[in-house]
Amino acid sequence: MYTLQISLYRVTSIADRLNVDFALIHKERKKANEVDRMVLVGDVKDRVAILVDDMADTCGTICHAADKLLSAGATKVYAILTHGIFSGPAISRINNACFEAVVVTNTIPQEDKMKHCPKIQVIDISMILAEAIRRTHNGESVSYLFSHVPL
Repeated sequence: MYTLQISLYRVTSIADRLNVDFALIHKERKKANEVDRMVLVGDVKDRVAILVDDMADTCGTICHAADKLLSAGATKVYAILTHGIFSGPAISRINNACFEAVVVTNTIPQEDKMKHCPKIQVIDISMILAEAIRRTHNGESVSYLFSHVPL
């Protein structure tokens, strides 16, 4: 339950800052890369759903979550991931899934994956990482970046 509380706190914080409603998918794992149970908490009927996660490896979980959102009435589904590992069947799963787009940061090179999956889009985060490193080196606040993102 601890994981759910942290996730709920984070999603509530993000939703409040963006002034949007939210739903939460709670997943229970038996082991890595294997979800035992997935529960949707909230209403997505007639809404665009955006899945947010830290990383996706084989993409079984996010594809399952996307199906759950569509089944619950979402009109479109997007995914935003910090790290797109995309190993094994990931690209095939994304291509066959209902995603409008899967957006990842450039923490891992994605050029080759993008050639095989037009749904993958990449956001360059080099400037924010550079600023975080600069702030750390100079003893400045890194948390400042949460509300003042350099462009």
